[in-house]
Amino acid sequence: MISKKICMIGAFAVGKTSLVEQYVRSIFSDRYLSTVGVKISKKECRLGEREVNLVLWDMEGKDEYNEINVSYLRGAMGFFLVADGTRKDTLHTAQLIRLLALDVVGNVPHYLLLNKADLLEGWQVTEDDITQLELQGLHVLKTSAKTGEGVEDAFMKLAEAMLAFQS
Repeated sequence: MISKKICMIGAFAVGKTSLVEQYVRSIFSDRYLSTVGVKISKKECRLGEREVNLVLWDMEGKDEYNEINVSYLRGAMGFFLVADGTRKDTLHTAQLIRLLALDVVGNVPHYLLLNKADLLEGWQVTEDDITQLELQGLHVLKTSAKTGEGVEDAFMKLAEAMLAFQS
């Protein structure tokens, strides 16, 4: 079985832990629990004929990109930047963290997850913002840790991209 390390990075309270819990355990909790350091979860998945063990490193949120513990990033074969669609400032933080992550792990597959798609009417991130990000080469996906919308798809897309990247 192939193992792939994925890091979940972004600002405080954007839903990194909730996305992991939704993907791994199909649960959502409204209670906010701040991650301290890193929490590691695993999930096995099947991509075609291959069994893949995804090792998910849920890193504590940081609002200042230079506070990220880069040692947690080492060995990552892919990562998710997570931003909260209802808080545009988290998008800026994610973009800064992306530069740091690329510097540490190289140009490995990664996606920007705009979380809280269940609250679209309250989003500060606009379709124009998303278009600009995509023009800059970012792959953007909308997710909802609460409803599960787009979560499984996001993890499968990243897993497939990591397998293709290694080939």
